[in-house]
Amino acid sequence: MIKEFLELHGEYHDDKYFKDLTTARMGGHIAHFVMPENKQELKVIINYLKSNRIQFKVIGNGSNLICGESEYDGVVISLKKLNAYEIRNDEVYAEAGVMVPSLASQLAKQGYSCLEFASGIPGCIGGLIYMNAGAYKGSMSDVVLEVEVLKDGELIWLNNDEMHFSYRRSILHDHPRWVVVSARLKLEKKDPAQLEELMADRLRRRKETQPLDKASAGSCFRNPENDFAWKLIDGIGYRGYSQNDVCVSPKHSNFIINEGNGTAQDYLDIVYQIQEKVKEKYGVKLVMEVEKFNC
Repeated sequence: MIKEFLELHGEYHDDKYFKDLTTARMGGHIAHFVMPENKQELKVIINYLKSNRIQFKVIGNGSNLICGESEYDGVVISLKKLNAYEIRNDEVYAEAGVMVPSLASQLAKQGYSCLEFASGIPGCIGGLIYMNAGAYKGSMSDVVLEVEVLKDGELIWLNNDEMHFSYRRSILHDHPRWVVVSARLKLEKKDPAQLEELMADRLRRRKETQPLDKASAGSCFRNPENDFAWKLIDGIGYRGYSQNDVCVSPKHSNFIINEGNGTAQDYLDIVYQIQEKVKEKYGVKLVMEVEKFNC
């Protein structure tokens, strides 16, 4: 029954695994996977699942996400096909599945400043808004005008203030069943050559300091106030520490990487060890930035 319904409202698969859909390359089989073609199909699917009390998970690019190895018997909804965007005078409208590095590059080529700070983050608009992602002293809260959210079965717009942005948080953390559908971001006209040069320089710096060639979920921990997570991890001697195929990156110790067949359990074992030892030595509670699911 679920399969037949989903096949009518998107591209359906029953042979997907989280390890193939996440940047950390971890996770088990998914019973039902669907990619709606547009936001109306997304609305129909989610309303159906809620009314029938069927569990579901919405994902974008699968970054910032660690998934367990056991089978997930619910529905995973991918927003990858909600990837349209349109420049409208001094703003850009972008659907939740638009990849941020690609959009940042396209905007820069046309002389629009907006997402340079996020051009190296391998996520989509919806995911970056959800966690108010940021880098280089910029964050999504600096550029968001409005966010279209599927809330309680209806599509509504929330302005920047209503999103309750804070460090790596938004109102969506308090309402996990709300789904980002699209957003309006503000643009500023600048010299295209300067924007592209800035983004290229930042990409070079990322490649030099972060394990971008390795499977990971991105930065594991939020930075504590007035400190850096990687410094605390170095301080307890965990740079390069490994468990089976999961390793604290020797290049950047706030990245926990999958060297092959790593599991979520190995990843979380290392996380808990780091949290315990940092708390014991420094009195600081490191908070995970990465989301755990089905673990």
